[in-house]
Amino acid sequence: MMRFRKMHGAGNDFIMLDGRDLPAKLLSSERIAALCHRRLGIGADGLIILLPGNDPGVDFRMSYYNADGREAEMCGNGARCSVAFAGKMGWIDNECRFVTESGILTGKLFGPDDVEISLPTWRDLMLERTVADSPWTEHHSCNTGVPHLVIPVADVDSINVERYGRQFRYQAEFAPAGTNVNWVGPSVDRTAEGSPIFQIRTYERGVEAETLACGTGASASAVILCRLGRAESPVALRARSGDLLRVTVDAENDKLLLRGPARFSFQGEVAR
Repeated sequence: MMRFRKMHGAGNDFIMLDGRDLPAKLLSSERIAALCHRRLGIGADGLIILLPGNDPGVDFRMSYYNADGREAEMCGNGARCSVAFAGKMGWIDNECRFVTESGILTGKLFGPDDVEISLPTWRDLMLERTVADSPWTEHHSCNTGVPHLVIPVADVDSINVERYGRQFRYQAEFAPAGTNVNWVGPSVDRTAEGSPIFQIRTYERGVEAETLACGTGASASAVILCRLGRAESPVALRARSGDLLRVTVDAENDKLLLRGPARFSFQGEVAR
């Protein structure tokens, strides 16, 4: 049997594994996809394997796999859950440095369910790009560890995320890796500090469906909103789960901080 914990970051849910409990040959992509299946497995948007860090100044390594079993470069909410998981295992105190496929990131525990991480330096920022066969006139893109298309809209609730997300995800201009797709709506309420809260919905590649939250998508949207002059850092975004994500955008250094909830749901055992 293989022990696991189930976690979610603002509704983005993950199977968390201690890599020390796994055989030398890690799980196959087919097995990961089966574990993430919502009817035949545990069910999750992705699977994360953590191992203690071997390099000086690095506390642990995070390997992230999408629900289709393929390894991905980065997952913002998954990274926040990884920091909380490492804290639960006693690998870190309140602050840490950890390795991902996107490079070395930092993490900070503000409380049991309140975690902040750094994200890779954003790149490939493209404003006012053309997207074929789109009913919207405004499209922007940015890579915050993984590629994202960001579409500002008047009403996120009216969007057919599954239809258009699948359509845009595979278009030629985003080949060969494809893209995640985000729709960002205007503020309908404000934070306790008085900042506007934007609404966001995301279609994630690898999951091939809408997820309840996407940390790198919220971060890409924050970068674009700030660049367009429609928001000021830190940017607050309401995920589909209803949870709040806050993104600090350091425009001078192209740096990002992502903060929000990371919660444990349950734990158990499953056949290897």
